[in-house]
Amino acid sequence: MRLIKLSALALAFATVLCLGPGFAASALSEIDTDHDGTIDLNEAKTAAVAEFDKLDADHDGTLDHKELNSRISKSDWRIADPDNDKTISKDEYIAFVEFAFKRADKDHEGTVDEKEARTPAGRALLRLLK
Repeated sequence: MRLIKLSALALAFATVLCLGPGFAASALSEIDTDHDGTIDLNEAKTAAVAEFDKLDADHDGTLDHKELNSRISKSDWRIADPDNDKTISKDEYIAFVEFAFKRADKDHEGTVDEKEARTPAGRALLRLLK
């Protein structure tokens, strides 16, 4: 039992490290194809399509909970899966990325910069894209 608790703690710690400021800057630069220091909605959608294709391990055109590997929180699942079929199609994934992008774009400039990417909403967006 103690080993399970320690493993869970180690996993949580590793997750925090991976999604910290360094993760935000690194992920942002990989998605920022025009190299302007921000990601716009088109860059986010392009990254979302590529990420969806990588995650779709069984190539059935949908993502289930296992394939998503906690990229979408339980509270957001109903938004991401409007037809409630317990899978996310590519169109649903892209629509959810757009929703997450708007949530991360705190200043409503149409871009997510490094500061916005470090927020909880920004990190949630980056988890969908990388």
